[in-house]
Formats: sequence, structure tokens, C-alpha cells
Amino acid sequence: MSRALTLGTRLGHALARAEHSPRAQRVLLHPVITRPGYWFATASGALWGAALSKRTLKSRGGVLVATPLPKWAFGRGGTTIGAVFLTGGNASDAVLEHEAVHREQWRKYGLWFIPLYLLAGQNPLTNRFEVEAGLELGGYMRAKSSRAPKASTKN
Repeated sequence: MSRALTLGTRLGHALARAEHSPRAQRVLLHPVITRPGYWFATASGALWGAALSKRTLKSRGGVLVATPLPKWAFGRGGTTIGAVFLTGGNASDAVLEHEAVHREQWRKYGLWFIPLYLLAGQNPLTNRFEVEAGLELGGYMRAKSSRAPKASTKN
């Protein structure tokens, strides 16, 4: 394993442990620490999205949406970087509601969000950040039917 990867893994694990310490949270998650990372991520996402979409970003559902982008420019159906949602066209109201939660996660964690998200795992069904954003809204699960089960006709 490369030295940089080992350091990144150690840093990520330390951050994950710090999340359970109120003292560490007050320091590491203080807006003075996290907000510049959020701004940097938003600027980077906006630059990436604007360059690839060849269009201006549109504010929708609390995020800046960059679309259409080539499939290689984002993960899964879309990726939120800071306050910018990069996608090929997957921008329904439900998906934007899901991505707005990711925007808030970026605001809370700043650049710490990257290692924390990666440590949470690639399976969206078990990734705590995806679960918090809403698996159904993000299109990872079908919405449960709101119809009541049929009543039995037996006497």
C-alpha cells in the first residue's frame, strides 16, 4: 500500500472515531474549519460542471445543477460536490431533494466529507450518508406502495 493511501486511510479512520467525540466535533466540525472546504468544493464542482455542460448552472431544489454532463464526469446517476449536482439529466424533484441533503452534509463536514463518505462504503444501501439523504428519493430503492392491502373476503 502506498504511503499516501496509508496516511489517507489513517486520517479517515481518525475522523470516523472523532465523530463520536463531542470535543473533537467542536474542533474538527467547527464552521471555521469546514466552511472553506465546502466553498472550495462548490467552486470546484461549479467549474467542472460549467466546463463540461457548456451551459450555465441552474439553481433547482437548493442545489446548483450542472447538466447534461458525459457519464464519465460523475458517479452513479449524479454526484454532488459542495452545492453543485453533476448529472447527465437525472434531476427530478425527488433526486434534487436527496442531493440537497448531500449539500448540507458537505456544509457540515467540508472536505472531511470525502474520506468519511469513502469509509462509509460504496454500497448505497449501507452508506450512512446515502441512507440519511433518503434511499427512495435518490432512486436506490422503490417507494413502498401507499395502497392498503386488500381486505380478506373470507368469513
